[in-house]
Amino acid sequence: MKRRMYVLLTLILSISFLLETGFSRFNDPSTSANGSLQRSEIQLFNGKNLDGWYTFLKDRGRNNDPNKVFTVSKGLLRISGEEFGCITTQDEFENYRLVVEFKWGNTTYAPRVNNARDSGILLHSVGEDGGSEGIWMHSIECQVIEGGTGDFIVVGDGSENFSVTCPVAPEKQGGSYIYQPSGKTVTIQEGRINWFARDPEWKDIKGFRGFSDIENPVGKWNRIECIAKGKEILIYLNGILVNQAFDVQPQKGRIQIQSEGAEIFFRRISITPIQP
Repeated sequence: MKRRMYVLLTLILSISFLLETGFSRFNDPSTSANGSLQRSEIQLFNGKNLDGWYTFLKDRGRNNDPNKVFTVSKGLLRISGEEFGCITTQDEFENYRLVVEFKWGNTTYAPRVNNARDSGILLHSVGEDGGSEGIWMHSIECQVIEGGTGDFIVVGDGSENFSVTCPVAPEKQGGSYIYQPSGKTVTIQEGRINWFARDPEWKDIKGFRGFSDIENPVGKWNRIECIAKGKEILIYLNGILVNQAFDVQPQKGRIQIQSEGAEIFFRRISITPIQP
């Protein structure tokens, strides 16, 4: 009975959220009411190679990938997850709409063989390669993980130079705030803001699926859109606004995509400059 009540409550909250925000799966956030948002699209991933990017692996550094963690074949970028690291854009970006289409593979590696498939898109990445844990640049992460895709994580140095401000629900979930459009705003310089319908019974186990998950199952393609304009970042997953931050610091930087123990494929990584 308790589980049924939770399921019903989650469904009601999800429907209320969509009505409140006015977004649907079929809304395209690429254009504003007057059509001024979108400009010319740039393909960051050309489907042939990693031109415009460099690789970085923990304990190996830049462009040293003997185990072929990062490969391109038949128009797809494969990140094996075998070693922790990332690909990083050569250029910095600000005021943009980033579109990423991904699907999970089947293979996972230690130390996350039996854990939820994990990756991430690091926005506004600045500073030294490996500045955080010897792996990533300091940044604002759009989390990509089974059951938690769309969470914000501040991959910072603990200072006010890396922070997000979000409206959140009154109660935390597993020690983390939950995005709620009508909630009270909080600012964090570390930790995470969960997406609005993250399952409170989430477990870090391979194949986890939450009752209200918007992410498609393993092997199916998903679309993430990160809209960074001025001090704001909006995250859409498969057409649904799942998280939003204001007063984001920093407001520009490189883009990184993580290798974090799970095989993941990308068929599109594109960016469109927008008006702030």
